[in-house]
Amino acid sequence: MPMNMHESFTFTQPLVLPSSRAALPRFSLLNLWRIRLVAWLKRCAEDYSDAIVYENLSRLSDAELKHRDLSRDIIARDLGRWG
Repeated sequence: MPMNMHESFTFTQPLVLPSSRAALPRFSLLNLWRIRLVAWLKRCAEDYSDAIVYENLSRLSDAELKHRDLSRDIIARDLGRWG
């Protein structure tokens, strides 16, 4: 049916805007998850390394720590969250 100049268009379906998460392409979400996973794994590796250092230093005697210019207070303060 031809439309004349005086007729207007009407939409029968409401316009629904996607949420910000749905608006991202799938590869962007996967990339974001990958970046977060890599950052978390790096933090885990750093924490594990720090825990090993703490464990090794905590086994040293006070004399050995003093020879390395360390004290138990410094170890407890700097690496104490694993002790």
